[in-house]
Amino acid sequence: MFSFILKRLAGAIPTLFIIVTLAFFLIRTAPGGPFDKERTIPPEVEANLNAVYHLDKPLYEQYAHYLVNVLQGDFGPSFQYRDFSVTDLIGSGFPVSLTLGLTAIFFAITIGMSLGAIAALRQNSLIDYAVMATAMTGITIPNFVMAPLLTLVFGVYLGMLPVGGWGDGMSQAILPVVALALPQIAYIARLTRGSMIEVLRSNFVRTARAKGLPERVMLTRHAMKAAMLPVVSYLGPASAAIITGSVVVEQIFGIPGIGRYFVQGALNRDYTLVMGVVIFYGTLIILFNLIVDIVYGMLDPKVRMG
Repeated sequence: MFSFILKRLAGAIPTLFIIVTLAFFLIRTAPGGPFDKERTIPPEVEANLNAVYHLDKPLYEQYAHYLVNVLQGDFGPSFQYRDFSVTDLIGSGFPVSLTLGLTAIFFAITIGMSLGAIAALRQNSLIDYAVMATAMTGITIPNFVMAPLLTLVFGVYLGMLPVGGWGDGMSQAILPVVALALPQIAYIARLTRGSMIEVLRSNFVRTARAKGLPERVMLTRHAMKAAMLPVVSYLGPASAAIITGSVVVEQIFGIPGIGRYFVQGALNRDYTLVMGVVIFYGTLIILFNLIVDIVYGMLDPKVRMG
C-alpha cells in the first residue's frame, strides 16, 4: 500500500508540471493584460509596474521565475488584490469552497445511493421508472443552468430561500449545495441501480438468502458493499466535477470561495491568481483520485496495490 501511494505521488509530479506549463502559456494568449483596466497612466509608470511583476521579460524567463517561486511554495502577489498574496486569497476562500463541496458530495452520495438502491429493489416498477426519469433529467441539466432556475423559483417567485451570500445562516447554503449535488445525485443513482441489480443476481447473494440471512442484513452487509465499487470509482471524477463546478456556482450565488476568485482573476487577467487556483485545484483532484483508489482497494480484496 505504501509503495502504491509513493508511485502515485511520483506520477503526480509530471502531471502537475504539465498543468502549470499549459496554464501559464494559455492564459497569456488571451488578449489584454493585468493593467489594461487601470485608468490611463504614464508610460513610465506602466513600465515600472511591468518591471516589478517581471512582465517586461521574455515569456521563457517569466516561466522559469514562476517555476522557481512555485517550488518554494510562493504563488506570488495578486495583480488586482494589491494587499493580498495569492496564498492569502486561496487560504481565505478554501474553507468556504471545501464546506460547500463536501456538503454537496455528502448529499450526492447519500441521496443518490439511496434512490439507486430503492430503484434496484423495485425494478421495473413505477418507483424505478420515476427514479430513472428524474436521474436522466438531472444528468441533462448542468449546474450552471440549474442554479439560476433554483434562484428564480425558490428565491424570487416563492421567496423561501436567500439567493446569495454566505455565513449568515444554513439557509444560504441550501441552493448552492443543491445546484452542485443534483447532477451527481443523478449519476450515482444510475450507477447504484445498475450495480445493485447485478449484485442481487450474484451467487453469494443467493447463498446468503438460502442460509436464511435476514434481508436487511444481506442488503447492508453484503449487497451494498459490493454495489458501492462502481460508485467509489466514480467519486474521483465526481469530486473533480463538484470542485470545478463550484467555480460557476460560487459566482452565481456570490459565495466568497476560491471559485469566485478564479472567475474574477480570469476576467481581470490576474495571471498569478489564476495560476495559483489552477495548481491548487489540480493538486486536490489528484489527491481525491488517490483516496478513491485506496478506498477501492479496501472494499475489494481482489484489488492488489503493489
